Amino acid sequence: MTVTPIPAGYTTVTPWMISPDTAALMDYLARAFGAKELFRLATEDGVIEHAEMQLGDAKVMMFDARPDWPPTPAFLRLYVEDAHATHRQAIEAGGTSVTEVTNLAWGDLVGRVRDPLGNLYWIQTKIEDLTEEELAARYSDPVFAKAMAYVQSADFFPGGSAK
Repeated sequence: MTVTPIPAGYTTVTPWMISPDTAALMDYLARAFGAKELFRLATEDGVIEHAEMQLGDAKVMMFDARPDWPPTPAFLRLYVEDAHATHRQAIEAGGTSVTEVTNLAWGDLVGRVRDPLGNLYWIQTKIEDLTEEELAARYSDPVFAKAMAYVQSADFFPGGSAK
């Protein structure tokens, strides 16, 4: 029997999220992005030692942080069909908008949301395919420069904390 080096259904890179409350994280991912729980291994006292969810075409692994660990927020980019709708849904699920959905020079709509546990999601939709010449022109366009300045000015962690 031949074993494949990458298990079926997994990609070369698999995000791993370490959370102070993985059960709450899983609930948020389901409500905000329609993620589906695949697996959960918890101790008798409820500590999640390993869990996996399907988020779009990616699997995301997660587990509860140990009490003495520092915060380890994840930063994830999610390509979605409708950045505006997904951004709204993520906020309605309990997230906080970090940047509103913005049309950026390279042809993506990009909005960012921080979940209640401190993780940050870049929610993006590709809306245009650009030539190198079009892209170069956009990088010198004041409208796109202003949009980039807006997203770069975002305070990912108000108050200096990941929560």
